[in-house]
This record gives sequence, C-alpha cells and structure tokens, in this order.
Amino acid sequence: MNIITTDEAFREAVSGDGVTVAIFKTTWCKDCHYIEPFMPELEANYAGRVNFVQIDRDDLPDLCSELNILGIPSFIAFKQGRELIRFVSKLRKTRDEIEQFLDRAIQVGDALPG
Repeated sequence: MNIITTDEAFREAVSGDGVTVAIFKTTWCKDCHYIEPFMPELEANYAGRVNFVQIDRDDLPDLCSELNILGIPSFIAFKQGRELIRFVSKLRKTRDEIEQFLDRAIQVGDALPG
C-alpha cells in the first residue's frame, strides 16, 4: 500500500482515471490495527481495479480537515480527483463491510464518464 505523506502526493494519487481508495488511519487507533491483518489480501484481490493509498491523519491534519475526516479508519474512494463515496462509521469495520464498500466504489467509478 502506498503511504502518502504530503498533500501534493495525495492529490496526485487520487487524480488518476482509475478508482483510488484513500484509507485514513493513525498509529494509536485500535480499529485501524484491527483491519491490518486482512488489508494486504484485499489489496491483492482488488489489484487492477482499485489503487490503495494510506494517510496518517496525524501527519496531514490540514488535508484531513479539508476532507472532513473525523472518524478513523475512514475510507474514501476517488476518481479523477473527485470523491465518489466514503465509508465512515463509529463502529469497527469488518472485512465484509470493506469489501462491500470497495465493490460499490468500483460500480460508481465505472458509471462515471472518462
């Protein structure tokens, strides 16, 4: 997973024609650590359909404020620099819920022109 450390790198990563999912996390978040064991497999399963990037909310507070990132982990899908959909909840996210979000992100991305 590509780790983003600057605003510029983030904007470049989400500007492509494919679907990019940005995962906003922190080092101290227990729910963020909960998803770590299965994320590499999800990344492999969605290879070629979704590009994943990871942002530490504490490293880029201005960007996270701009994007209204309040809860973590937060998942936001982008295409051509535009937000498609987001998956944010105060509850721990399951693998199944994340897969449903990724499938929906691909659907929305495919429905857009370009």
